[in-house]
Amino acid sequence: MRIYYIGLLVALMSIAGCTDPNQVPEATASKNAVFSSEKGLELYTVSFYDNLPDAGDIHQGDAMADYSARTQVPDFLRDGAFGPRQSSGWTWTALRNINYFIANNVNPAVPVDVRNHYNGLARFFRAWFYFEKVKRFGDVPWIGKPMEVTDGDLFAGRDPRTLVMDSVLADLNYAGENIRTTNDNTRSIITKYIVYGFKSRVCLFEGTFRKYQTSYNLANTSEKWLTEAVSAADKVMKEGGFSLNEAGGPEKSYRQLFINKTPVTSEILLSNVVDPQLSIFNDANWWWTSSTYGARVSLIRTFVNTYLNIDGTAFTNRTAYETLPFMEEVKGRDKRLQQTIRLGNYTRINGGTTEPAPPVFSYTYTGYMPIKWTLDDTYYDGGFRNDNSISIMRYAEILLNYAEAKAELNTLTDDDWAKTVGALRKRAGITGGLTAKPTAIDPYLQANYFPGITDAPLLEIRRERGIELVFEGFRFSDIIRWKRGELMEQTWNGFYVPALDQPMDLNEDGKNDVIFYKIKPAAQLPGVTYVNVSESINGLSNPQRLKNNTYGELTWLTNISRKWNEKYYLYPIPETDRLLNPALGQNPGW
Repeated sequence: MRIYYIGLLVALMSIAGCTDPNQVPEATASKNAVFSSEKGLELYTVSFYDNLPDAGDIHQGDAMADYSARTQVPDFLRDGAFGPRQSSGWTWTALRNINYFIANNVNPAVPVDVRNHYNGLARFFRAWFYFEKVKRFGDVPWIGKPMEVTDGDLFAGRDPRTLVMDSVLADLNYAGENIRTTNDNTRSIITKYIVYGFKSRVCLFEGTFRKYQTSYNLANTSEKWLTEAVSAADKVMKEGGFSLNEAGGPEKSYRQLFINKTPVTSEILLSNVVDPQLSIFNDANWWWTSSTYGARVSLIRTFVNTYLNIDGTAFTNRTAYETLPFMEEVKGRDKRLQQTIRLGNYTRINGGTTEPAPPVFSYTYTGYMPIKWTLDDTYYDGGFRNDNSISIMRYAEILLNYAEAKAELNTLTDDDWAKTVGALRKRAGITGGLTAKPTAIDPYLQANYFPGITDAPLLEIRRERGIELVFEGFRFSDIIRWKRGELMEQTWNGFYVPALDQPMDLNEDGKNDVIFYKIKPAAQLPGVTYVNVSESINGLSNPQRLKNNTYGELTWLTNISRKWNEKYYLYPIPETDRLLNPALGQNPGW
């Protein structure tokens, strides 16, 4: 974001980088050149935007999630494969840069409100920095000044989560009160309402984390954070001027948010934008279509089953839903499903020709092949070619933050439901259950995802959050704050295969697409992919099988154990950083 403006800043000031708080740079240019004018402050704060996630961080952000089947089990979830030596993320360069700015932005030649505006930007980015650190490591050192090499605090221990998060909240409150920008049509500049949107994200996370992670003994403070989440989201909803994108109708309006070249400004608050003139592209197609480059992530059937019928009823209420073939199970569903995975009449452009594009098993392991972030022209499939902007924050998330926080506070009304979950489902073409809170619990959703939740609206809000924000990088953090790590043990299951050696026409275009076999026939049908589901291949265990041996759900990597451990709710402090500063200690279990 704005990376090509940084050269202007470097011309004014050079600050050497560091990788941790034990290595502190020295300013090498005159502070006056930067801090004596608004232009200097503006140029300096451009450097903060490097701390926002890049396109890959977002569109690949759910590569480790309960609903994501992938090529390999992440090392983080494999016993003995991940520990302090493999851990990362204990970097502090960005913080030193921010604190240096705050400490030196005191020149009286610049009007107070101008200085406060840019301090607000700095404190927003400091809050962003620390929120990511706390999510990953829990207790971290709170550093509110630019440390020098002689500062004894460099080798202090970590501060309590409560102190750090209170400081994050104070930074966000300051930013919201002092940032003057209220709108930016490029959707790449921090505005007042982005601050409040992010505050709703932070406070919802912290409030629910404290409520459900009971070992911290902070449940009695969760209400404060949830109330702050409601207040921040409400401010965006009432004052921000945003709305859900409905252009193109229920069959197109959702996916348009993720494949548009420029951010859809009605709904997108903040975006990682592309710039072909500066050769700034992203790799979404390459990552989501290649059999070798990305992780070949696909949805699992357990999660796909949570997409509602178009009338608002649960799909799992259908008779014999477990044995419905792919072609049938995807019909009459929430329109977001057809904008998230390949199904039905989905087509792609190949050399200028539009062609049917069913799921391909050179990529997918489950049959539920994602299209949310990919452009439909195969030109984009190789390399960094994508010119679609990648959303970092959008209005739908704010609505969900509001609804969930109110449900957790037991203050959710029918009107709240209608303007949040009801509005999202209406945009997706769903016709029922839009105006009043649900009263009945879906037993499938409760049993498979949230057995400890007995509140019907809260269950449905969690369903809605999973579906609306799928593959946008929220899922693992949600699992952490809900204390539902066991979801990471879910079987990586795929669509139902009625029999071996039976051709399947996945998009019903009259052409067979795939056959699952144990003994490959000598004569093979042209244009059909043959997938081996025998127990072993060349003496090695075959990770792709059928649940009932000769029929049933596809399964992937059931031969590799995934067992959730309580310690996984936090990452370990990297070993190299503990060697530099033993006072940091280590997170429990690591």
